[in-house]
Amino acid sequence: MITLQDKEQLAKKGISEEQIAAQLANFQTGFPFLKLSAAASAGNGILVLTKEEQQAWLNAWEAYTQTDKTVVKFVPASGAASRMFKNLFEFLGADYDAPQSDFEKKFFDQIERFAFYDDLDAACRANTGKSIADLVAEGNYKAVVANLLESAGLNYGALPKGLLKFHKYETGSRTPLEEHLVEGALYAAGKNGKVNVHFTVSPEHRPLFEALVEAKAAIYAKRYGVEYAISFSEQKPSTDTIAADMDNKPFRDGGKLLFRPGGHGALIENLNDLEADIIFIKNIDNVVPDKLKGDTVLYKKLIAGVLVSLQQKAFAYLKLLESGKYTHEQVLEILQFLQHQLFCKNPEVKELEDAELVIYLKKKLNRPMRVCGMVKNVGEPGGGPFLAYNSDGTISLQILESSQIDMSDPAKKEMFEKGTHFNPVDLVCAVRDYRGEKFDLTQYVDKATGFISHKSKNGKELKALELPGLWNGAMSDWNTVFVEVPLSTFNPVKTVNDLLRDQHQ
Repeated sequence: MITLQDKEQLAKKGISEEQIAAQLANFQTGFPFLKLSAAASAGNGILVLTKEEQQAWLNAWEAYTQTDKTVVKFVPASGAASRMFKNLFEFLGADYDAPQSDFEKKFFDQIERFAFYDDLDAACRANTGKSIADLVAEGNYKAVVANLLESAGLNYGALPKGLLKFHKYETGSRTPLEEHLVEGALYAAGKNGKVNVHFTVSPEHRPLFEALVEAKAAIYAKRYGVEYAISFSEQKPSTDTIAADMDNKPFRDGGKLLFRPGGHGALIENLNDLEADIIFIKNIDNVVPDKLKGDTVLYKKLIAGVLVSLQQKAFAYLKLLESGKYTHEQVLEILQFLQHQLFCKNPEVKELEDAELVIYLKKKLNRPMRVCGMVKNVGEPGGGPFLAYNSDGTISLQILESSQIDMSDPAKKEMFEKGTHFNPVDLVCAVRDYRGEKFDLTQYVDKATGFISHKSKNGKELKALELPGLWNGAMSDWNTVFVEVPLSTFNPVKTVNDLLRDQHQ
């Protein structure tokens, strides 16, 4: 089945034949649904911080930033913005010339409110000799959209979100990349004012990101009194997954095996390569202008304070267990910490002798740890927080997508639909052990939590395989804690008209 040409292709990508065999087996068997215990909620897996607690967590984070530990802000930024402009691409191809849908009308009625308006107006003048207002007055709406989306104009239809102008300021407009640099200065600066920001980008856009950093970083460094260390990485070719035909055989395109990007779960490799103690993770499009950053900054510090406090406790317990000088009461205290503060429960634990219990506690405490912000459910699509069973029989907190839940089971479906919170991708991660060694994050992935989707290539149907999601199965075997954060910290931009919302004005 694997030809000599295939072997060369695999060697080039750094993918083994065993990996291909395992992926094809996944197409054959599919992925099992996860067994749920309950949807996490306030008081049952989700912490709601009181004012007094908030001050303690803020103090904990403040103290941590004055140590020599390395903090990194990690921003997945490779996604193209094409989906943001889906409605406008449809308008360009429509058999009518004036806006008809509510979306199209809103875009043109409020076009002057977009941060990219001046750039678009300049592009229209350069390419048509007319301003946006002139083109609209004569009914040439499509010329305006073409200048926004196509390469002769601003090329927004082919650029990544991180490079588009999102927000207007008196001093000019800012891209999401710039907003993340500002955020980094406000909550992730070390004691010497160093701010480490890492963006994952696609190879074709990397030079554009680097040019923007070159042009802007010094301005923000001066404004916020910090020093930036900005780095980039790309999704590794070795994390691409093979496509299959409808018979679960390798899909070939022009005789060659077809590979597709493995989804954001592939970024666990990029995360693993970072030299860091604490890593903040947040999506590129979830940013707001300065006037609304207060809640974002406050809650980022709070969840980081919760994380470093829990980590310090876990480290102290691990050192105690390693010393061998502990009492039965101390072992029970550590078990209480694991069950009630790290929300990791084991129904079998009552049967364990002290010696077995110590081995269990060491294993469960000595893992990467993350604290994730969760917002109240307001009908936004996305994963949710659950208490789920793991392969070893323990129950722990997991962020699950709907595709991981058996919706044909009425009880599970109801659990999903009645979930009180959802995941805004707001994570802080601790990635070193109590001896200061880096965890190998690839060892904590639940490989049975991938996704299979149906796509097509040149008119032929295919099956695509996504790796376990970065904050789903890729972090399945971490210690996880959920904290409620306000909806004001979640402002993603899914369509261009989202930029007209008050939060982005």
